[in-house]
Amino acid sequence: MTETENIAYDVVVLGAGPVGENVADRTRAAGLTTAVVESELVGGECSYWACMPSKALLRPVIARADARRLPGLRQAVQGPLDTAAVLAHRNYYTSNWKDDGQVGWLEGIGADLYRGQGRLTGPRTVRVGDTVLTARHAVAVCTGSRAVLPDLPGLDAVRPWTSREATSAQSVPDRLVVVGGGVVATEMATAWQALGARVTLLVRGKGLLNRMEPFAGELVAEALTEAGADVRTGTSVESVTRENGTVVVVTGAGDRIEADEILFATGRAPRTDDIGLDTVGLEPGSWLTVDDSLRVTGTEWLYAVGDVNHRALLTHQGKYQARIAGAAIAARASGTARLDSDPWGAHAATADRHAVPQVVFTDPEAAAVGLSLAEAEQAGHRVRAVDVDLSSVAGAGLYADGYKGRARMVVDLEEEILRGVTFVGPGVGELIHSATVAVAGRVPIARLWHAVPSYPTISEVWLRLLEAFRDD
Repeated sequence: MTETENIAYDVVVLGAGPVGENVADRTRAAGLTTAVVESELVGGECSYWACMPSKALLRPVIARADARRLPGLRQAVQGPLDTAAVLAHRNYYTSNWKDDGQVGWLEGIGADLYRGQGRLTGPRTVRVGDTVLTARHAVAVCTGSRAVLPDLPGLDAVRPWTSREATSAQSVPDRLVVVGGGVVATEMATAWQALGARVTLLVRGKGLLNRMEPFAGELVAEALTEAGADVRTGTSVESVTRENGTVVVVTGAGDRIEADEILFATGRAPRTDDIGLDTVGLEPGSWLTVDDSLRVTGTEWLYAVGDVNHRALLTHQGKYQARIAGAAIAARASGTARLDSDPWGAHAATADRHAVPQVVFTDPEAAAVGLSLAEAEQAGHRVRAVDVDLSSVAGAGLYADGYKGRARMVVDLEEEILRGVTFVGPGVGELIHSATVAVAGRVPIARLWHAVPSYPTISEVWLRLLEAFRDD
């Protein structure tokens, strides 16, 4: 019989993705002993099956698209992408699915790594195999989320792709059906179409990227169609089978589509079903509700950081939460009388509600921060949308012949600040941080006139937006 080992730490972190790593970094910087528990690869979903591999696949795709829009260069890049080189580039950015480097980083900050499935066994206790870890101050659940497959009969036998298979595949399918209209669906349709697959995109709703302004999805759908993808909106999937290696999809309209692979990008669920939540009075498999310091409602010691709290399912937002949570854990551990928990304080993840930025790396790129016009109106703000055609900016014309794009800022008419900003067009991903600063900083419109954009850059769209607001 194996003897159970009991070890005490100040903090125990479940999950060693970017979120868990950042919690550990902050608690270790505060001098708290920290254990990190991971059942898969240190570095998590983002490093191996999401952000890094998907963007590594997409970067050559977008670079070629940009080059084809420039005189003197377009003729040199008319051929196909070097698929082997692109996939090798992707493999490099996942460290070939080995986590030695990230393990070394954890060791470097002085955190202890425990490999295996960690499960709560009661307040402040986590069991990993034959080891029980006790947390003096906090346990942080940073286990992320997983892809959800629809409830279709026999789907397991089809062996469908989720985001993991889509970002790690080692060959290009001749025909690929993508089901979904969100970020994963549009980015992977963009990547695999450019790498040579014939892509059919099936979207249940009316359009793509429905969490952004409507024009974002419209411009991305138009570009995907021009690139050769078959984009079908208002289309449901009734059945999927695999017959002699071929995937057969039947839509709600009765259409039959054949493919070599099918990717379902239809939502995420929290990875909380097997971490012992029931031992502390919480529902296994549930999203965890937290306050702005990321502490789970009704507890004094349990934190839920990143995707598991369902506040903003984005890596950069999870890392932001991790910095807040780590600081809050450290402050409470030191006996600080009062946390700086007012909005925008050091221990409040206020940006989750007011200034969440996101970039979709399609061609064209779509980038947004804060509230859309519809969201701002639903929240009760008196707002006005200000739109500008990005092609009117000199920098856009220099960036690409025939540049197509659009910008919108949502102005709060009472406070004269920005509630949200959206850009769609080639290269706009690098514009979004300026918008994030304006939204998070609640910069008055009058002050934005003094933030002079350099000429001739695409950033000059800010001046055009301000002029449009002034003149309307």
